[in-house]
Order: sequence, then C-alpha cells, then structure tokens
Amino acid sequence: MKKRTSVAVGALGLALGVAGSAQAATLEDVQARGVLNCVVSTGIAGFAYTDESGEWKGFDVDFCRATAAAVLGDPGAIKAVTSTGKTRFTLLNAGEGDVLWRNTTITFSRDVGVKLRFHGVNYYDGQGFMVRKDLGVSSANDLDGASVCIQTGTTTELNLADYFHANGMKYEAVTIETNDEARQNYTAGRCDVYTTDASGLAATRSTFTDPDNHIILPEIISKEPLGPATRHGDDQWSDIVTWVLNATITAEELGVTSANVDEMKSSNNPEVLRLLGVEGNQGSELGLSADWAYNIIKMVGNYGEIFERNIGVNTPIGLARGLNAQWTDGGLLYSPPFR
Repeated sequence: MKKRTSVAVGALGLALGVAGSAQAATLEDVQARGVLNCVVSTGIAGFAYTDESGEWKGFDVDFCRATAAAVLGDPGAIKAVTSTGKTRFTLLNAGEGDVLWRNTTITFSRDVGVKLRFHGVNYYDGQGFMVRKDLGVSSANDLDGASVCIQTGTTTELNLADYFHANGMKYEAVTIETNDEARQNYTAGRCDVYTTDASGLAATRSTFTDPDNHIILPEIISKEPLGPATRHGDDQWSDIVTWVLNATITAEELGVTSANVDEMKSSNNPEVLRLLGVEGNQGSELGLSADWAYNIIKMVGNYGEIFERNIGVNTPIGLARGLNAQWTDGGLLYSPPFR
C-alpha cells in the first residue's frame, strides 16, 4: 500500500508540475513572440476603436499598450483580439489572448466559475438607459412596456430583468451581439431604449449625427466595476497585469506624467524612485526590466492622461472623472503602495 501510494503521489506531483509549468509561461510566450495579444471589444468609441489608418486606439487599448510597454518596451507591440460579450472569456481561456483589457465587469461567477483572475478596477461604472428625447421619458421608471436593445452574454441582461421585475414593469428584449449592432438597431427605431454601462451609452451617443436628441436617464441600476483579466494558473503574469494598472494610478497620484517622468527620476520621494526603478528591485521581482513602469508612463502616460485623452470631458465622449477620480479627490481610484 505504501508503495502504491507513493507512486500515486509522485505521479500526481509530476502531473501538477507539468500543468504548472505549462500554464506559467505567459511572460515568456509574449517576449518570445514579441507581441502582446490583447482581448478587446469589437469597437466602442473612446474605449477601443480603429482610426482612419486602421490603428487601434482608446482607453482600453491604452492599457494594452501600457502592458506591452512594461513587458516588451514597445507600446505598439500589440495585436487586438476582438471579442463579443459571448466570446471574450472563451478567447482568453483558449489562449488566443494573453490578457483581457475590455469593458468587463468583475463578478463572483466570472472570477470563480469561469476561472479568470481579475486585477483591480480600471473603470467604475454602472448600468444606465438611453432614449430619444421625443419618447417623452425622463425616468427609467417610465419604461414599462418598452422594447430594449441589450447585448447578450453580459451582466446587463440579468440587471435589466431584476430591475424591471423589482419595479413591476415589463419589457421586450431586442438582443444584439455587439455595440455597433446595438447602435444600428437603436437608431433605426427597432428598440425604444438602449441599456448598457453608462460609459458605453455616452460613447455610443457621441457617434450619432444628432446626439442632443438622445438622453441618458438619471437612474444607475447596478455596480459595474470594470477591470482586466487573465487566466488562472500564472501568478507571475497576474502580478504583472495587476501592477501595470497600479503603476498608472500611482503615477497620477504622485504627479508623475509622460512630460515630467525623466525629471522625476531625481525626485526626493522614495516611492517615486521605486516606481521609476531608480531604487529597489521591483522590476526584477516581476521578471521585468528596472524601467518597466517608467516605460509605461513615458510611452503611454499615467491614469489621468489615459482617461482625459480618450474619454474625458474635452473629448466627444465627455465623461467626468466622478468615481474614477483619485481617492484624494473624492473618487474610488486607489493603488496599493510601491513599497
């Protein structure tokens, strides 16, 4: 019995070792490939979209670029792996993508059941409703009997059902797969209402020829903490993605920008020096170069720069920082210290 048990334990240990080594190679795979495969949406204005030259840009894409800057020293070394609400997790878990930087809500079932690892919140959001002004509606409580465009495979489906049930209302669901399909159905009048995260509604409205004729209703019916995800089983890669996000947040808090990052290498603040790799060995602990965070800030920017460039009040999206302001400014944005 002892012999059989030790053989079984040995075989199990070997199997676990093989599985662990097979799963723990994302950094090596990305560096050998020279390109970061980043799962993004099929297209949302301000968040992930292609410009006239076909280059991917946007808030989510900039975090793909930040990851590539940290890992490869080149923010342009990314491949956008487009996904719908239904396909995003399948693509990630199948290895088609190295990381998911896409408007994706962190939930228990996704973290535990789908076996993803989430790495913090890069956008605090909530589900809202958009309607045409001529519908004569000023509140979501007036939507009884409305037809609603809604993306399948998202948390918005369940939130919508819960909200209407709790308020004794009925609705007709018009299901769609992508934001572009939702925009087309909504503008064609196939649904009275479009519901998704409020940031997505603002992004979609910015693409209309008559944005002033559409209003986002005041009700926010859910918590939608959006953040990056990776597959289970690779702690090193999980740490890297976590601290890529934290580096952008900490840089803004400490006043380190793409414009002054070189000057800040001479700062008297020890945390700034650790962040930029002047002191400490945090880069080597991640398996990266000492200047990994410097590269993010220099090549892509801090969190505030990323936000304002893509979706801020001076862009067509026109989003105020709100909950996404730094904790020192009354928001929820907060990074653990670089210590």
